[in-house]
Amino acid sequence: MPTITTKDGVEIFYKDWGSGQPIVFSHGWPLSSDDWDAQMLFFVGHGFRVVAHDRRGHGRSAQVADGHDMDHYADDLASVTAHLDLKNAVHVGHSTGGGEVVHYIARHGESRVAKAAILSAVPPLMVQTANNPGGLPKSVFDGLQAQLAANRSQFYRDLPAGPFYGYNRPGAKPSEAVIQNWWRQGMMGGAKAHYDGIVAFSQTDFTEDLKKINVPVLVMHGDDDQIVPYADSAPLSAKLLKNGTLKTYKGFPHGMPTTEAETINADLLAFIKG
Repeated sequence: MPTITTKDGVEIFYKDWGSGQPIVFSHGWPLSSDDWDAQMLFFVGHGFRVVAHDRRGHGRSAQVADGHDMDHYADDLASVTAHLDLKNAVHVGHSTGGGEVVHYIARHGESRVAKAAILSAVPPLMVQTANNPGGLPKSVFDGLQAQLAANRSQFYRDLPAGPFYGYNRPGAKPSEAVIQNWWRQGMMGGAKAHYDGIVAFSQTDFTEDLKKINVPVLVMHGDDDQIVPYADSAPLSAKLLKNGTLKTYKGFPHGMPTTEAETINADLLAFIKG
């Protein structure tokens, strides 16, 4: 399997398909690069080079005990882009991956970056603080950690079967295959990485990162996102970005790149080509 080794000795698995302008995908918690199947197949078919990695502790990357924070996530992404010498790349991040993309660009600069898109993404800040009164109480994220520690397999069944894809909404038609694929990806990763990752995605403040970014950024979010609530994320991120565009999807769930792939792919393609 293709891997790179980071400067702190962690093996990171990646996929690299096709040729042309590179699109680099950063996945959400607690999944893997497999969560981008619908996008990678679409864009490689449209003449792009598509690259996606499994975050440290996730998927097929090494299940290390340490480094499950946004600084390491951004540095690992930088290691992948440097190893593959990617230039003029479009970075696309979903959920936690949206935070990873924002932090990577702010921390490592824009010399290799053409544009970015963040989908259902965690910035600017998820947890409720004095400066972020619209955030979710810390007790919500403590509860996620408690469920993970108590019975990770059950937790990873309940999340996709319910709020992640909006399958708990009246009239929703749950896909058993989608639910099982989410569970499969989650269980491939390490419990320690996923436990620590909850703190990374909920408590990292991306406000200053967003202000530093100059390249065009498309902020895509469903207004029925039950994981990363819309009002305290996408509109705030779009305002903080120098060159941000907000695209709101009525009724779309957190997992919209999977359940609404046709719409999301078409809008991403238009943004990349525009």
